[in-house]
Amino acid sequence: MNSLIIPVYRNEANIPDLLGALAALASRLPDPLEVIFVDDGSPDNSHAILARALPEMPFTAQLLRHSRNFGSFAAIRTGLEAARGTYFAVMAADLQEPPELVEAFFQQLGTETVDVVVGTRDNRADPITTRLAAGSFWWLYRKLVNPDVPPGGVDVFACNRDFRDQLLAMKESNSSLIGLMYWIGFRRGSVAYNRQERIHGKSAWTLRRKLKYMLDSLFSFSDLPVRLLLAAGAGGMLVSIVLGIAVLGLRLFSGTAVPGYTATMITILFFGGLNAFGLGLIGSYVWRAFANTQNRPLSIVMSRRDFSPPPPDGAPTR
Repeated sequence: MNSLIIPVYRNEANIPDLLGALAALASRLPDPLEVIFVDDGSPDNSHAILARALPEMPFTAQLLRHSRNFGSFAAIRTGLEAARGTYFAVMAADLQEPPELVEAFFQQLGTETVDVVVGTRDNRADPITTRLAAGSFWWLYRKLVNPDVPPGGVDVFACNRDFRDQLLAMKESNSSLIGLMYWIGFRRGSVAYNRQERIHGKSAWTLRRKLKYMLDSLFSFSDLPVRLLLAAGAGGMLVSIVLGIAVLGLRLFSGTAVPGYTATMITILFFGGLNAFGLGLIGSYVWRAFANTQNRPLSIVMSRRDFSPPPPDGAPTR
């Protein structure tokens, strides 16, 4: 049996199409399929719709519910912890990643010497503004955080049990699941695909969430902010020394008085702002370190239900 984890948040309009696609996928796979749906505190009727439909589905399923919205990465972790398969795949509930991708993931994990397989986007059927925003985001991510991440980013992946166990062993809060995946290493494969157009609903991946994800990744996997701050401080000191020597030389050797009220105020304001920025930067690192010492759970599961496929027609029932 192989497991598929699907985070669910504001996806009630997608669920009928999603379940139909999963039923077709289960019929094509050579091994039984287990699907773990993680309701990440969704405010709509996604949970109720799934609870009604899953008893009739031709695959084993789990329906887990978070006590509140903890984020998609926390939902993926919850699903990976609950999964009971040999291989584990992750996909979104909006069907923008084709279910055939999961089939290719499992096939590659079973036939090639890889531990984790990521989906790499060749194209996106999204509006041009979405494509530009996503392209800019992942370009910055590769430049600032990890150059090994594919140019189009990573939304879906699959892995074996060894990789899953190592990933779950890292219980860092305010971190990045994708960043952890690439930090762990292991043998990596990829499957190219074209991202489909979104049919129902609106993406919950807002600008605010993207900025938080970028900052979490940057502070968790890079010391670039500290090095930039150090360079700015060193550069400011160097400029101050040079200007100080110039002003002192003019005063001592030529008797020239150098008026400097404006320049002094600009310098004070600049370095005052730089100090405030530096304190905020260091505070971000300290706060993240403190959050990890609290050992709070990354998510809380408030309910769990298991579903088995109905018996075939004519089979005896108990």
